[in-house]
Amino acid sequence: MMEQLSIRLNNVKDTYYGFIIAVLNYVKKKQSRYDAVTQFMNDNPNALSSDILKYICDQDDFYEDAVLTKNEAS
Repeated sequence: MMEQLSIRLNNVKDTYYGFIIAVLNYVKKKQSRYDAVTQFMNDNPNALSSDILKYICDQDDFYEDAVLTKNEAS
């Protein structure tokens, strides 16, 4: 599953290492994230890395992984 996505991410026209790692880290936390990103890539086969990252950033759960600031953690 993750290996297939990694291959697909490597085949994005303007791919780069940080992009691949960021997407894989995002999707590994929830199956629904994996499903959404792979569906987006299926629906948009010519998507560039920026298109995929924008899609991920627009997801409702994107900020669930944000690091809390010192004040928020208290």
